[in-house]
Amino acid sequence: MSYFEELDKEMDRYLEDHASEEPAILKKLRKETYQKTTQPHMISGYLQGRLLSILSHIISPKNILEIGTFTGYAALSLAEGLPKDGKIYTIDKNEDLAYIPKKYFSESAYKDQIEFIIGDAKEVIKKLDKTWDLIFIDADKESYLDYLKLIKPNLRSGSVILIDNVLWYGKVLEDHPKDQQTEQIKMVNKIVAQDPDFENLILPLRDGLHLIRRK
Repeated sequence: MSYFEELDKEMDRYLEDHASEEPAILKKLRKETYQKTTQPHMISGYLQGRLLSILSHIISPKNILEIGTFTGYAALSLAEGLPKDGKIYTIDKNEDLAYIPKKYFSESAYKDQIEFIIGDAKEVIKKLDKTWDLIFIDADKESYLDYLKLIKPNLRSGSVILIDNVLWYGKVLEDHPKDQQTEQIKMVNKIVAQDPDFENLILPLRDGLHLIRRK
């Protein structure tokens, strides 16, 4: 459940009804996520998945980085826009849930283009040493700023970054946040907006998606 869904569930259903159809494998994955995980709201979901797919098709990225795999919904959505020689590297530290994305990745048409890595993203990113065309960040919020600093040197002009949950259920409106997650999200939003190397826009989709382009 996101901040926007809580405000207007009827509008959220309308948006889904007027979006491109969700691929069958993603529909199946979404259902299993709600059946077998304790925090199914963490999934990217229908609307965000279609946005990730469209952006990936527009960019046609050779190298995609995803930080935070969860059950693999976003990774499979992003993979839809990969060219034949493209690849997505998706990183997560949750070994207990790894069986779900592994299963769906192997069933998908993109099984040979997805590299699923279990580990600490901060360490894995340093070892990958790739130039990233498209990056999706949806992991521990306290590390958002660290991730941004790590990936920036490996961006080209035109690279796109997507950072999820940047409205954080509306908590970003608090002047003095009481939790570290909200503080970090507010800081990242501010730093991106003030960085002359980026052009950006926060989309009020689900819980807020920061769309950033490297100039």
